[in-house]
Amino acid sequence: MDRQPLTRTGSSPRITARHPDAPPVRRQRRAVAGVLAAAAVGAAALAGCSSGTSAGSVASSAAAAVEKGASAAASAASALASAAGGAGAVIASAEARASAAVSAASSAVSGIKGGLDAKGDVAVGAVSAGSDGKAQVELTVTNHGQQSYRYVIQVDFTDDSGAVQDATAVTVQDVAAGRSAQAIARSHRDLSGGLKAVVANAVRY
Repeated sequence: MDRQPLTRTGSSPRITARHPDAPPVRRQRRAVAGVLAAAAVGAAALAGCSSGTSAGSVASSAAAAVEKGASAAASAASALASAAGGAGAVIASAEARASAAVSAASSAVSGIKGGLDAKGDVAVGAVSAGSDGKAQVELTVTNHGQQSYRYVIQVDFTDDSGAVQDATAVTVQDVAAGRSAQAIARSHRDLSGGLKAVVANAVRY
C-alpha cells in the first residue's frame, strides 16, 4: 500500500522514539510497567469471557477494552511526565501510549476463542486525518469463507521507520459469504507525519 503524508482537514513492529537531548527514561518506564500490564490483562479478561457469553458480546467487550487500554496509557504518560522533564518525558509518554494501545488491541483479537486467521480478508486504504485530528483508515473486509462471519481486526498506525505510533481494534459484524463490508479504524490520539496502516492481526468467527 502506498504511504501517504497525513494532512489535517479542519502495536509486531518496534515502538521507538529518539531524541539526541533526551535524558534516560529507563527508571520512569519501570514506574509505569505495572499500569501497562494491567491494561493488557484487563483487555484479555474482557475478551476471554465465559462460554456462556455470546460471541457478539465477547467481541464488543474486547473492542471496548482498547479504549480502556488507551485510558490507562494516558495515566501512564502523566506519571512519566511528572517523573521526568523535557524531551525525555515527551518520548516516554508517546512510547507508553503506543505500547498500551498495541497490548489492548492485540488482546482484543487473541481473546476470540476458536477464531480463524483472517488477515487475508482485510484490505486497508490510505491513512488520512479526520475532522477531529485523529488518523483514520478505511478497511474493506471480504469474506472468502462459505458462511457468514464476524471479524475483529487489529490495525497498527506506523511511521516511516515502521515504529508503531498507535493501534486499535475494529469489530465488523456479520459479513455474508462472498460479500464485502467497509469499516473505519481510528487512532486514539492525534498523529502527524508520514503514516501507514498495517493489519497486524485479524480473526473471523
